[in-house]
Amino acid sequence: MIAVSRLRDWVLLLVCNLIWASQFVLVKVVQEQTGPVFATFFPMTLATLLLIPIVRRERLRRAAANESSPLRARDIFEFILIGVFGQVAAQLCITWGVRLSLASNGALLMLALPVSTAVMAYFLLGERMTPVRWLSFALAIAGVIECSGIDWKELNLTGSKFLVGNLLIFLSVNGSAFYNAYSKKLLGRFSPLQVLLYSYYAVFAFMLPIALYTEPEGFRNLPRFRVTVWVGLLLLALFQYFLSMVIFLNVLTRLDATQASLSNYLIPFFGLLIAAAVLGERLTKFMLLGGGLVLASTLLITVYEERQRARTNSRTPA
Repeated sequence: MIAVSRLRDWVLLLVCNLIWASQFVLVKVVQEQTGPVFATFFPMTLATLLLIPIVRRERLRRAAANESSPLRARDIFEFILIGVFGQVAAQLCITWGVRLSLASNGALLMLALPVSTAVMAYFLLGERMTPVRWLSFALAIAGVIECSGIDWKELNLTGSKFLVGNLLIFLSVNGSAFYNAYSKKLLGRFSPLQVLLYSYYAVFAFMLPIALYTEPEGFRNLPRFRVTVWVGLLLLALFQYFLSMVIFLNVLTRLDATQASLSNYLIPFFGLLIAAAVLGERLTKFMLLGGGLVLASTLLITVYEERQRARTNSRTPA
């Protein structure tokens, strides 16, 4: 039964990362008429509006069943913390960082995301690295390097010209890692929908003045957006910032943050598949081999590790 449950979680993680991989194509469509800040802020605001009535109904249901947790001052502070230092840092820093750095620098630095999550999970949640997890990380890193298309000749992480961009990308990676790990802590008292909505409140309050100051034309041009731009904004709101995050946080209630974060290595592979389907780019056998290694690593750390843990627990005397 545990293996079936973990296999379901593995499939859900595949769905999440497939959605996240599509972000690059959708953002490119949206930014034909908007700037990067507005392209992030507006769909996240739409996702927030979508969440409000759903969370309200859930809160009423939980209150009727005496399952609701009161929102304390410390909780509000923690939601601001993951909203600003998690979501905002991840979204804004990657938007600006990629513009100031090289694509190969960004691809290599993004490999640090699951590792950063594992480090934060160790300090914030007390999670430990097992031999299976180390093996999964090694397979995933080998696979993503194989299929990510990093140009090693172009790579430049220390040059002063790209230093600011590289630092911003690294901050973005750690913002995502912080959100993943700290959300796990909050999921002990709040539902995934509540964690997402309350952190989005902080994102909205922080990003609204930034969007109004840096890209006011985005708001003025709303009536003149093309249909394709509106479709991109709505898809980002519904799938990128709503559905995928709800699925991921639900899985996070059952898996360790380290286990769930390793699936992020699927994003480059799924990005290649989407590019091949939408843009007609060619897939090579090395890319497919790399994708297979990443899929195997996520299966190993979710399904196999949980099965081994269950066997160990069953052999332990009561």
